[in-house]
Amino acid sequence: MTNTDFSTLPLGSALLDNLATLGYTRMTPIQAQGLPAVLAGEDVIAQASTGSGKTLTFGLGLLSRLDVSLNRVQAMVLCPTRELADQVARELRKLARAMANVKLVSLCGGSPTAAQTATLAFGAHIVVGTPGRVLKHLQQGSLNLDALNTLVLDEADRMLDMGFADDIRKAVAFTPAARQTLLFSATYPDGIAELSQGLQRQPHTISVAEEPSSDNIVELLFETRPDQRKTALATLLAHYAPASAVVFCNTKRACQEVADHLGTLGFAALALNGDLEQRERDQVLIRFANGSANILVATDVAARGLDIKELAAVINYDITQDPEVHVHRIGRTGRAGQQGLALSLYSPQEAFRVNMIEEYQQAPMAQGSLAALNGQAAPRQPEMVTLNIAGGRKSKIRAGDILGALTRDAGLAGNLVGKIDIAEMQSYVAVHKDVARQALRHLQQGKIKGRSVRVSRLG
Repeated sequence: MTNTDFSTLPLGSALLDNLATLGYTRMTPIQAQGLPAVLAGEDVIAQASTGSGKTLTFGLGLLSRLDVSLNRVQAMVLCPTRELADQVARELRKLARAMANVKLVSLCGGSPTAAQTATLAFGAHIVVGTPGRVLKHLQQGSLNLDALNTLVLDEADRMLDMGFADDIRKAVAFTPAARQTLLFSATYPDGIAELSQGLQRQPHTISVAEEPSSDNIVELLFETRPDQRKTALATLLAHYAPASAVVFCNTKRACQEVADHLGTLGFAALALNGDLEQRERDQVLIRFANGSANILVATDVAARGLDIKELAAVINYDITQDPEVHVHRIGRTGRAGQQGLALSLYSPQEAFRVNMIEEYQQAPMAQGSLAALNGQAAPRQPEMVTLNIAGGRKSKIRAGDILGALTRDAGLAGNLVGKIDIAEMQSYVAVHKDVARQALRHLQQGKIKGRSVRVSRLG
C-alpha cells in the first residue's frame, strides 16, 4: 500500500510545516503518483480533473526548485482562463508562505498591460497567466524567461479547445530547452499527444481520471421537447431547490437566454460567458462562490477553473456530445463525501447521445418524470448578499480589516459574515441577507483602515 504522507517526500521542513498548517495531511492520488516524478525533475503528462489536487502537485514541484535569491522568473504556469489563473495564483501564494519574499505575478487579459509591465520591472520568481497575454509580454520584451526551469500547462485540453495551441508554442520558444515541462489535462482529446511531443522529453505518464460513475451522485434523466426545455429546467430547480447548482449549456448564447429566463421567474441565476467584461466575470464567480447567487449558467469552457467544494447539483440543460465531458460535468457535485445530484434534460432527437454516455459509464441512467415533480414551489433564494468595496490589495486592505469593520465596529455577529475576496483594486464581502442593509450603511458611513471607501451592493 502506497504511503500517502507528505513527510515521505524530499521536501524541506518549511514546506512540510506549511502543508500541515494548511490542513494537507495525506496526498490525493494525483499527488501520490505525480509528486515523486515532479520532484525528481522529470517531465510529466497527467490526466487529472479540477479538484483532484493537481495545483499542489505542480506547485510543490516548482517551489522546491525556486531560488528566491535569484530575482528572475524561474517558473511559469499557463492556464486557459483568467479565473483559473487567479485560482492557481492564490493556491501558489498559500504554498509559498513558508518561503520569504516569493514574488508571483499574474499576467491575464482584462488588466492593463502597462501596469503588468511595471510590476514585471521589479522582478518576479513565478508567472501565472493566459497564453495570449504572456506571449504579448514576451514579444514586447517585458517578460524574460531565460532563467525558467519549470513550465506548467494547466488544463491543456481547454487551451487547445480555445485555440491557444499556436500561442503556447510561440511562448515556449522563449524558454530554455533544458527545463521541466508539466502538462495537466482533464481529458485526452486529439492534439494533446501532439502538443506533448513538441514540448516534453520522455514524459512520465499518469492518469487519475474520474471514474465513470460515483456512488455519491444521484443521476436522473428527464425527457422534454425542445420548445419546453426552459420550462423543464425551471421545474427541476423549483422541485429540487438545490443550495447551489451549475447549469451547463453547450453555447454561450444559450447561457444568457437561460439565465435571463430564470431571472424573470425569480431565480437567483447568473450567466458566465465570454461576452462579459472581465470585472463582470469576476463578480459573477465571486457571487456564486460566496452564496449570494445560487445558480450559475455556464458553458464547459467558462466553468473551467470553478472550484466549488460543496456544489449541490449539476444540471445539463444541453446534453454534451462528448461522454467524457459529461462525466467531468457531473463530477463537480458529490465531492468530499457529500451527496450530489446530477440532472439532465434531453429531447427524443438526442437519445443517441444518452446511449453514448450510458455506454461510456457502463451503466444506464435512471429516468425521471417531469410530471411527477412540484414545479410550482417558490424559487429558492440565496442566504447571502455581496458588498463591493472600492479598494483592494493596492490599498493594503486585508480580509481582517473588513471583518473587523463589520464585527467590531458595526457589531455584526461573526457567523453573519461570509467569504471575503480581496482583488487588486476591489474587495468583496458576503453578509447574511438579514443584516445586508445594516452592513452596507455602516461601511458607507464608516472607515476601513482609517479611510472612507465607496461601498455598493451587487445584484
